Amino acid sequence: MAIESIAKTLGTGSGIDITSLVSQLVDAQYAVKNDALTKKSEALTSKISSAAEVKSNLTEFASALASLTSGTTLNTQPTSSNTGILGVTGLTGAKLQGLSANIEVRQLAQSQVASTNAFTDGATHDFGTGSLTLTFGAATVDGNGAMTGFTAGAAAAVAITIDSSHNTLAGVAQAINAANAGVTASIMTDSSGARLVVKGATGASQAFTLEGAGGTLADLDVGVGETGSTVNTKAQDAIVALDGVQTTRPTNSIYGLIEGVKVDLVSASPGTKVNIGAKAPTDAIKQTVTNFVETYNQVLKVVKAAVDPATGPLRGDAAAKELLRALKSITMSQLIDNPAEGVPSTLSGIGVATQRDGTLSLDNSRLSSVLTNYPSQIESMFAASAGLTRVMSAISDKAVSKVTGLGASEQTYTKQQSDVAEDREDAAAAAEKLRTRMTRQFAAMDSRVAAYKNTQSFLTNQVAAWNKSS
Repeated sequence: MAIESIAKTLGTGSGIDITSLVSQLVDAQYAVKNDALTKKSEALTSKISSAAEVKSNLTEFASALASLTSGTTLNTQPTSSNTGILGVTGLTGAKLQGLSANIEVRQLAQSQVASTNAFTDGATHDFGTGSLTLTFGAATVDGNGAMTGFTAGAAAAVAITIDSSHNTLAGVAQAINAANAGVTASIMTDSSGARLVVKGATGASQAFTLEGAGGTLADLDVGVGETGSTVNTKAQDAIVALDGVQTTRPTNSIYGLIEGVKVDLVSASPGTKVNIGAKAPTDAIKQTVTNFVETYNQVLKVVKAAVDPATGPLRGDAAAKELLRALKSITMSQLIDNPAEGVPSTLSGIGVATQRDGTLSLDNSRLSSVLTNYPSQIESMFAASAGLTRVMSAISDKAVSKVTGLGASEQTYTKQQSDVAEDREDAAAAAEKLRTRMTRQFAAMDSRVAAYKNTQSFLTNQVAAWNKSS
């Protein structure tokens, strides 16, 4: 007989709810084990969640600091006395303290722009097939836009094929642009028709000639003596004078003129000297230290709660305890390599103190004083990939490490959680096996009781019959 059928008939002989009795007996036998497994699972879940929270707080803290220090807001920045003439930008890692210079912009760099005569039938004008040849070099142009001289440069000429799908004025512009030869082409249309406009890169050596071959492509020629086109703007270098010393550059964005500074020329103003100076990031560093202290205190609270000896989910986790120790020692960590005697080189040296409860406080007057007396040294504490960023990144690396950090702890707890799930399955299987065995045993007992009842009923009836006969 199947267990389901046995369960339905149990108790018919004895009158006892044996199905309920068996369930209660089995549940009672495994209650302690199941309760222990539940508590263990809940504890592991709490550990995994706490480890993830601590790790997330530390990595986000370190990442935000690294992002801030990788920019230029915490570096001394160059200044320009006339941004209408030129702008200046400090490059990452540049040492600009004490920068002082003047620049005169005598000429802006510009590119050659040439346009053809107008074609009255517009952009659909048909030139036939053939090729165009671009040659780069240096050119002289008179006041009327005529090229009067050209010296080819070292770069090889560029041949552009004009096939049957690009033989119109619009198609020629497309073919020139598709060649990526260092010039761009466009079509300008007005009441007189459409013309091809070709623009090169800035710099005196980026002048160009254009020569057509095949069909009527020669109508597009740009060069010495060509009457079918005009050089609207001539190619030229920028001319600047740094502290009176003249130099040329092919573009208006200049690197290397002043070490660590990019100079962007805006307009030419011969005779006007623009003063270049430097501005220390005093206010930015003050705000950064203030924000660091506030964020540190929030992160410390999370880590301390995680390892609290009484209630912390990670109170027995060595990796979490090591992270707390690392955080507590941060104010004494060396943030400057080989500092000179007397130069502040730690957070405590610039006014960040550790209080009794482990949180940090900031002495603003002390910070202002050291920023005034040691501006470049304090700035180096907040340099990219160095100083405070390096220390926080090391703590973050400890947190995520899958060998000795919380990354390893998470793996261990997750494995233990998986083991608990397997133990639950084993306990459930054992309980079901016991339930089946006890059900069969009670079924046999119930069957015997039913037989005894039948015998008792027969004997009772028999005795009654005998008594009646007497």
